[in-house]
Amino acid sequence: MNSNLPRETAARRAGADADPENGHVSALDISVEDAILARRSIRAFLPKPVPQATLRRLLDIARHAPSGSNIQPWRVHVLTGVSLTAYSEALIAAARNNEPRDMEYQYYAPEWREPFQARRRACGFGLYSAMGIERGDTQARREAFERNYLFFGAPAGFLLWIPSDLEHGSWLDYGTFIQSISLTAQNYGLATIAQGALGEYPHVAHEMFHMGNDYTLIGGMSIGWPDSDAPVNSFQPDRIEVDEFVTWLD
Repeated sequence: MNSNLPRETAARRAGADADPENGHVSALDISVEDAILARRSIRAFLPKPVPQATLRRLLDIARHAPSGSNIQPWRVHVLTGVSLTAYSEALIAAARNNEPRDMEYQYYAPEWREPFQARRRACGFGLYSAMGIERGDTQARREAFERNYLFFGAPAGFLLWIPSDLEHGSWLDYGTFIQSISLTAQNYGLATIAQGALGEYPHVAHEMFHMGNDYTLIGGMSIGWPDSDAPVNSFQPDRIEVDEFVTWLD
């Protein structure tokens, strides 16, 4: 296992192995362990396009994710070019017009408690610190959050939907699908960030993409070549140790 992988692959992630005209990106052939350890939630991307063939390859691999009774509950819209810009502009307009941010499900618990509150705060403070944003600078914080709606400058984005009548088990299955996309992206030098924020104005997506109430918008994902010079991409929150969440039984 290569603990220096994030540093070693950074140079290759500028898209040097990409040939958008021929629709091909070379795989790095990294191990699963290295892909898991190298994955980051990237919040600044380069404008270099990702070939459609590569986006298709990511989804072609991810479709093998497990699901209960093999029902495969995923539905994806792939946004690039005009569609990505139009959706981003619509989300920004909704936010600035103070339209209701009514997600179609409850992502977090209604009230925070420990230890989750402390972890959430540490993550938020660390992220804003990496961006050089002071705690009381509400305008800068709002602008930073709105970068979600711009897919953080990524050239491609996924919107993730699930049939509305499915239950918790299928939502758990969906997590394996999202993780599969993220890890496969690592093997092509690409980066991702899964974003619940892209599900905050579901009426925009339902109207723009003609999706009925039989589907629920989970959120989305930004995909592209990471900007290794962006300070925000240096941030990585801590993970708890194994013995903090495992009970060993003989």
